[in-house]
Amino acid sequence: MTAELPRGVTPRRPPPMEPMGRARYVVMMTLILLGLGLLAGRIVDLHVIDRNFLQVQGDARTLRTDPIPAHRGMITDRHGEPLAISTPVVTLWANPQDLPADDIQRLRLAQALGQDLDALNERIARYSEREFMYLRRRMTPAQAEEVLKLRVPGVHAREEYKRYYPAGEVTAQLLGVTNVDDQGQEGLELAYQSYLSGEPGKRRVLKDRRGRLVRDLEVLQEAEPGGNLTLSIDQRLQYMAYRELKAAVDENDADGGVLVMMDARSGEVLAMANQPSYNPNNRAGLDPQGLRNRAMVDVFEPGSVMKPLAMSALLETGRFPRDTVVDTSPGWMRIDRYTIRDVSNNGELTLAGILRKSSNIGMAKLTLQLDDPVVPDRYRALGFGQAPGTGFPGEATGNMPAPAVWSSSQWAALSYGYGLSVTALQLASAYTSIANHGERLPPSLLRLNRAAQGEPVIEPDVADRVLAMMDEVVAPGTGARRALVPGYSVAGKTGTVRKSGSGGYEQNAYRSLFVGITPVSDPRIITVVMIDHPRGDAYYGGAIAAPVFSRVAGSALRILDVPPDRPEQEGDSP
Repeated sequence: MTAELPRGVTPRRPPPMEPMGRARYVVMMTLILLGLGLLAGRIVDLHVIDRNFLQVQGDARTLRTDPIPAHRGMITDRHGEPLAISTPVVTLWANPQDLPADDIQRLRLAQALGQDLDALNERIARYSEREFMYLRRRMTPAQAEEVLKLRVPGVHAREEYKRYYPAGEVTAQLLGVTNVDDQGQEGLELAYQSYLSGEPGKRRVLKDRRGRLVRDLEVLQEAEPGGNLTLSIDQRLQYMAYRELKAAVDENDADGGVLVMMDARSGEVLAMANQPSYNPNNRAGLDPQGLRNRAMVDVFEPGSVMKPLAMSALLETGRFPRDTVVDTSPGWMRIDRYTIRDVSNNGELTLAGILRKSSNIGMAKLTLQLDDPVVPDRYRALGFGQAPGTGFPGEATGNMPAPAVWSSSQWAALSYGYGLSVTALQLASAYTSIANHGERLPPSLLRLNRAAQGEPVIEPDVADRVLAMMDEVVAPGTGARRALVPGYSVAGKTGTVRKSGSGGYEQNAYRSLFVGITPVSDPRIITVVMIDHPRGDAYYGGAIAAPVFSRVAGSALRILDVPPDRPEQEGDSP
């Protein structure tokens, strides 16, 4: 109910609004239009003038160029059997600044990674000021998928490759290994790194602000896979050689051993086994001793296995006809201040008898009748003291003494294999000259499309004559009889060398060697066996290394389908 005013009282009215002045109106409209003009101008500037700049800035925050890993080339044996292959793996990484601080998510992440939570937290804290850290490298795709399913912020994946070696420890020292970045570190993996590695590619991808992949946009550069490498190795022979070598080393409680099998016609290395070895697919607790390819990087005094090579030099002088006889009585002789001994008093020996009885005195007496250094010259022509030229990292040259320091005793010692050092591969290569009518073939670790050109080193008739002498060395009743291969002729030479140390030659420490060529009628393979420091009752090359040759060569000839050249006779078996 409205209250009535007293009679005669007039109600107060509000003052009338003054109309806006024209000047004020113009100013307000000008400001509004100016603001709209500036806004429109800025829109035009952003969408037309600065479009490219802004596009680049936007792309810089969302577009990335990611590498496409190159598939490392495969290494195969001479028949295409894989010896080293690359398999796809996934590496998980994270931006520590994006990882959640929640303990539950951290625990789930650690469990999926197979890591300790405290250790993971410690690593995250250590990298907290950075934007990148590895969580776990080279996981299988299935393992990585289990982690990625957790959708933990800041966790990302990257495709990589991991090297796998199907033959494991059997070819470990020859092939070598790659590191976690798939770069060659040892052996042929290192020697042919640039050829095997290939060229990584590039791709443009769209990612969100957390670095997660949204979409693949385009491939900028295709990855070029590495080249495949075909070795001269025959995987069948390699397995067999490794098995027999390992058994011999274990049986004789030896420090190690090597075996090299070479094709007598081409110089290709068909097998190269080493003991001790290691598993390149699992290097936990790796003994560094197992990394060395002893057949190529370890040198040793070869001993009596050099006598056939020295004999070839002596025969070429023309000073020693076939009926030459050397009196080795009484089984020892003095040269300078040294005493040379044979195992027994062999009396008078023919040239073939010197090799068959492995007489140090016989070789020394023949050598000392000459004024010219024919024996050391022959050794150099056969490649001793020089790199074999295979390209293998760290291949040893061995050692040949300088001519200026030779004394009579040194000349004599060289003729029976002391005073120089060689590798097992050098020995095998040198013996191709005996098996190949005087032409030495350079060793090859790669399969050859055609046989290498041999270098004439020994006169053909002399080489054939020495081969026939070596055939007599491996016969029933000789010290090398355990090298016999049923059904096949064998030419060979044993060697037993006392090991040297810092204080000179060691007592009761030997190397046992055997070098063999088979079959004699048409040489197919040359095999060098060396057992380092056997600790059993026997240590002679004929007792330790020769049986290994027999088993390996016999199996190899059957695998290679080489027809027998000598009917089996009673007593032929080792």
